Amino acid sequence: MGVALSSFHLYTGYFGTLPSQKQGAVHLGLALGMIFLLFPARHSRVPRRGVPWYDVLFAFLATFAAYYKILFYQEVLQSRVTGYSTLDLIVAALGVLFVLEATRRTVGLPIVIVATLAIAYALLGRHIPTTLLSHPGFAFTDITPYLWFRESGVFGTPLQISAKFIFLFLFFGVVLIQTGVGRFFNDLAFAATGRFTGGTAKAAVIASSLQGMISGSSVGNTVASGSFTIPMMKNAGFRPEVAAATEASASTGGQIMPPLMGAAAFIMVEYVGVSYSEIMFAALIPALMYFSGIFIGVHFEAKRSRILGIPKERLPSMRTLLLTKGYMLLPLVVIVTTISAGFTAQRAALLGIAAAVVVSMVRKETRLSFSGALRLLDQGARVALPVIAAVATAGIIAGVVGMTGLGAKFAAGIISLAGGVLILALIFTMLACIVLGMGLPTTANYVVTATIAAPALINEFGLAPMAVHLFVFYFGIVADITPPVCLAAYAGAGIAQANPMKTGVTALRLAIAAFIIPYALIYNPALVLVDPSPLSLTVSVLLLLLGLVGVSAALMGHFLRDTRLWERTVLLASGLAMVAPGPITGALGLAGLVLIGWIQSRRPQEAALVNIGSPSK
Repeated sequence: MGVALSSFHLYTGYFGTLPSQKQGAVHLGLALGMIFLLFPARHSRVPRRGVPWYDVLFAFLATFAAYYKILFYQEVLQSRVTGYSTLDLIVAALGVLFVLEATRRTVGLPIVIVATLAIAYALLGRHIPTTLLSHPGFAFTDITPYLWFRESGVFGTPLQISAKFIFLFLFFGVVLIQTGVGRFFNDLAFAATGRFTGGTAKAAVIASSLQGMISGSSVGNTVASGSFTIPMMKNAGFRPEVAAATEASASTGGQIMPPLMGAAAFIMVEYVGVSYSEIMFAALIPALMYFSGIFIGVHFEAKRSRILGIPKERLPSMRTLLLTKGYMLLPLVVIVTTISAGFTAQRAALLGIAAAVVVSMVRKETRLSFSGALRLLDQGARVALPVIAAVATAGIIAGVVGMTGLGAKFAAGIISLAGGVLILALIFTMLACIVLGMGLPTTANYVVTATIAAPALINEFGLAPMAVHLFVFYFGIVADITPPVCLAAYAGAGIAQANPMKTGVTALRLAIAAFIIPYALIYNPALVLVDPSPLSLTVSVLLLLLGLVGVSAALMGHFLRDTRLWERTVLLASGLAMVAPGPITGALGLAGLVLIGWIQSRRPQEAALVNIGSPSK
């Protein structure tokens, strides 16, 4: 089934997709069947032997419920006019239930609870006392066929994008990992920054940003690259929670780093109504600022902890790496070039996959045999299963939002609560995104917030759609490093044997840029390339970068020297002032930063830094 699912997407990606409902039916049907065969109903430390009979039955029925839309395609279309039959209603109800159960098995219970509450809201709307949220209510026999057979439910935009684009890019990431590109990225990062102050942490930031481009998973990237980078950071002298937090915050940013980004970026194409290349270029400056913020934070932490880099002789040579393994960059070059040239994301992914296969043939250890190719097809399908289940359940939530008019009601609630004040509306939206992100995967979180919150900000305040969608996208992602539910930080803490909550708090300090940049995008849309002039864009980027320096120095406790409390206060205020719009606030912030720098430069130097491996260390 895994080989069939991957082969289907490669075939339709090249020869053209089926009608959206049929494409989605094959996509979801095979995925549901695989989930019930692979993921047990109850998680246990003891591996199960074989597959229980009821899971085989569930796999068959779930696949049939999705393929029902193909087997009786014309009849289902006609039923929208004449009314659904009893069999249609049974299939729809089973389909929705199987999607929820498959999501529980692969992603977890929180998103299932949200979707279940959404269905309950559609059923019991007349019993809600609040006028703002009440509605006449719908019968269960109206809700399930709407969610299963219409284009605005399970098989809505999120699943359609998953069936057309997301699967291919996830498969592309699997092929890149097979070629050893992840290890190559690590070596490049250490060659570039390993010898500088806090070099191991800086290399981890760069390596995670590069690996994040091909994985798109905060937790997955933290575990994959963290198993290598976290021990090295600890050996360099970084505290365990700092090592884990550095990896977690950098890995979380992989979802916002072009050219691939996270799965939600492909859904953004449909919501914003632009090409993926525009999304990619608009997200580039904010992503670079995000990683620059983490880079600055680990630099100040290394200075404060008196940690230098790795001796040059222990590092790989950049020149040797590029000469011997530079060909490994070919798939990413192909992706960026084809998207920039105006090709569809589908075609770009296919060409990238082809380039990655060619790259894998160069070395014997990565060369694909026939059995290796089959395993690759199977692994590509397995990686996609949680994403497919999550977007299908997100479609349930989005369908209820459209069915009940909850989106307009929520928008009205935000505007009313904010009293027409933009900053308050942004804060409320941010809190909603973070809370939802604690229970929902990034893709589902984005679908929900883009459906109910983004339109309110765009329509009421006239904001740039690109800036607003990146705003909710960012705050959905940072939930992975925002206590108390910071999954990426917890994953890093497990590798580092650190306190999970301390790791989460430290990750929050390191990734503070993620809480500043979205507001900067709203107040200065030139950062997402909305009507930018070269001068205004340059000034905006420089001020934002200096603002991140001030805020990071305040939070990490070091600028040119270890900071005192009043210096931290001035640095924090100065950094935020440079992020805020307006030449006066920018000038005041810059003056504060210069003042603290001048005062600290006149203070005696602290004890000298020590190099890794030196006798004093």
